[in-house]
Amino acid sequence: MAAKKSIQILDQAQIKQKIDRIAYQILEDCFDEKEIIIAGIASRGYVFAQKLEKVLSKISKIKCTLVEITLDKDSNNLVANTNIPVSQCKNKTIILVDDVLNSGRTLLYGLSVFLNIPTKKIRTAVLVDRSHKLFPISTDYAGYTISTVSQEHISVVFDKNKEAVYLS
Repeated sequence: MAAKKSIQILDQAQIKQKIDRIAYQILEDCFDEKEIIIAGIASRGYVFAQKLEKVLSKISKIKCTLVEITLDKDSNNLVANTNIPVSQCKNKTIILVDDVLNSGRTLLYGLSVFLNIPTKKIRTAVLVDRSHKLFPISTDYAGYTISTVSQEHISVVFDKNKEAVYLS
């Protein structure tokens, strides 16, 4: 059987353009906030969150606090950890960030980290939305939306030498 061929759907310049656009959308939505939480789901979601925070810091005076969420996706129960206490996110706007939205499970698990604290609002941001939702999760900010068949796979590469999104 022949190996599946990967097709590049976003290059480094296009990814930067998507990140810039999402950062401006976040700024428009949160223009009156003094601080927002940008919570990235490890590992590529957190890299994407770092990139968003960098752009937001350049274009606004909003304080951005980065939070890394680590999930055990193979566990039968929700197992999630954050690099700072969740209580520090209390009464703030939270932007939950991941690289790809597929079924919605990962974002749902990431969202559940913040359910026991009061928040101003929670928004979701993804670089690629595949439109295969099995869970009631929607994106507020999506860089690229693509309809795929369930057998196809989206890969996001955030490397020092190359950034790209592939469909295989």
